Amino acid sequence: MIKDMIFGTVGGLGLFLFGMGLMSDGLKKAAGQKVRKLLSSLTKHRIIAVLVGAFTTCLIQSSSATTVMVVGFVNAGLLPLKQALCVVLGANVGTTFTAWLVSVSGLAAFKITTYSLPAIGVGFLLQTLGKTQKMRNVGQVLLGFGILFTGIGFMKDAFSPLRNSQQAQQALIWLGHNPILAVLAGTLFTMLLQSSSATIAMVQILAFNGAFGLDWPVALQVAIPFILGDNIGTTITAEIASIRTSVAARRTARGHTLFNVIGVLYMLPLVWTGCFSSVVEWITPFKLTQSTVMLHIAVAHSTFNVFNTLVFLPLIRWLEAIVIKIIPAKAEDAITKPIVLEEHLLETPEIAMDQARREIVRMAEVAKDAVNHAIEGLDKNDRKKLILTLKIEDAVDNFQYEITSYLAALSRKELSGKLAVELPVLLHTVNDLERVSDHAVNIAEIAERKIDQKISFSSSAQAESAELKNEVNRMFDYIISSLKNNDVETAKSALESEKNVNKMQIDFRRSHVRRMTEGACSPQTGLIFIDMVDNLEKIGDHLTNIAQAVVGGLQWDGVEPKISSGS
Repeated sequence: MIKDMIFGTVGGLGLFLFGMGLMSDGLKKAAGQKVRKLLSSLTKHRIIAVLVGAFTTCLIQSSSATTVMVVGFVNAGLLPLKQALCVVLGANVGTTFTAWLVSVSGLAAFKITTYSLPAIGVGFLLQTLGKTQKMRNVGQVLLGFGILFTGIGFMKDAFSPLRNSQQAQQALIWLGHNPILAVLAGTLFTMLLQSSSATIAMVQILAFNGAFGLDWPVALQVAIPFILGDNIGTTITAEIASIRTSVAARRTARGHTLFNVIGVLYMLPLVWTGCFSSVVEWITPFKLTQSTVMLHIAVAHSTFNVFNTLVFLPLIRWLEAIVIKIIPAKAEDAITKPIVLEEHLLETPEIAMDQARREIVRMAEVAKDAVNHAIEGLDKNDRKKLILTLKIEDAVDNFQYEITSYLAALSRKELSGKLAVELPVLLHTVNDLERVSDHAVNIAEIAERKIDQKISFSSSAQAESAELKNEVNRMFDYIISSLKNNDVETAKSALESEKNVNKMQIDFRRSHVRRMTEGACSPQTGLIFIDMVDNLEKIGDHLTNIAQAVVGGLQWDGVEPKISSGS
């Protein structure tokens, strides 16, 4: 049994994390910016966000499912932290509905894992056979969803023997007479079973069968600490889901944990003194007997979560501030979306255009970081730098969308002749910067090949790589300065720098072919080096487009922008 528990847990955890990644990526591709705005507006008001969380959890009978999806939305950038925390508060209220089902109907609670295998099948078919990208993205979401909950199912099944174990039940009864130990036990069992509903149902059935004694008020008082622990234990699912996600997603999961832990701490003295169970008896319209003890436990569960939500709802900004303090943003997490693109400035096109230029400068600085991290990761075989490159590329994509949308909105206003000519040039500049980050990702992928194949550059290749990197950085600095100050002379310096990059590409290709011929490096090393050089040259091409635009007064001045092939 121990071996099955270990294998089921490890395998289920792997499926869970893999499914979480698939679902998060699929949501990001399928939902897009329109759904992000819809979700933001739908959950903009705290009370509505709580109701959305509660209603969703009632429908799917799983607070874990709701919180995991919320973490996925936050990780995909579809939901901001404050709204996400409000939805999570609602999920805690909605999850109490399962206890009511158990107490009223006595039927087994609906399990979302029932639909995980059909979701995998449908998701795989849509992802494989979907005719449109949207259908394939939806298929990826369903596939990730199904795999995720299949993983939960494996973890739950691994510990299912505990539910029918007499020893486990006797341990619960013994622990129930010490509230602190009972809270810890409820927390542990819920973590192991990966289901708060399963733990609550087990406590309800134990109480109904007289496992906590036939003095029903005492039995209720013994059962309540397990319920409090259950509310802490259920947060482990979101914590697991937030592994290797964005800082905002990790903050959402940590907020869920803090919300429940703090609630249990201030409620525990009331439980210890018996005040809480007395309130539950007073609220419940039925006398506490064997036939109603499960109902009283459901009322206790709902009372705690509703009261805790009412306490924290006005303090949601404080909770947000606390989790931000606990999980500070690292340097790589500080990459943000555009911050000065104010919609009300669109009525003053000159100022709005200036704001767009400022954000394009920030976008150029971020794109430069992506290139530098990619090259450093390749030179030093540093996978962390490569992962950071991918994160930065996502930020550049966000810059592209936000700035392009802002300029598109600005184009519908009445513009002067100068602004009307400048606007499409800025749009092309944004696209060039996005293409630069794409080439940075290409270099990161080249670096992955280099690391996987355990390849190292010769000292001369390393020197050439450093020389080319320095020249591209110099060109970046010229471009950023010329955009910031509208400096034509600096832009011309960038064009001169690009000539150096082109010459280096030719010279370094020849020298590396010579090294391969002489046996100083392998063909695999040569291919990786040449791929890196070519991508840096293409980055120079896109920067040249920007420099030509600045030289031409942001009109290209009759010069057609370079088109770089490949990605």
